[in-house]
Amino acid sequence: MIIRIMGEGQYRAPETLCDDLNQIDNRILDLVEEGKADEFRKELSKLISEIKEKGEAIEAKEILQSDIIVPPEDLSIEEAKAVFKGSGIFEG
Repeated sequence: MIIRIMGEGQYRAPETLCDDLNQIDNRILDLVEEGKADEFRKELSKLISEIKEKGEAIEAKEILQSDIIVPPEDLSIEEAKAVFKGSGIFEG
C-alpha cells in the first residue's frame, strides 16, 4: 500500500503496518468525535511517526498513485472533522 503524508512524501507500507495504522485511525475518529484536540494531535503524530519509521520511503522522483493520503501534523481538530469521519482514512 502506498501512503502519502501531505507535505512530506510517500511511503510503501506492508499490510501488517496497515492493520496497526487502522487501529490508530479508529482512535483518532473517536477523539475527533469527542472534540479532544490534544489527544487527537498526539494520535495523529503517532500515526505519522509509525508510517515514517516502519514504512519504506519512496524517492521523490518516483511518482506513484497513493492509496491513502494522511493529513499533516498541524491539522486542526476542526479540519479533522472533515477528514476523519465514517470509517476514517484507513478502511477496515
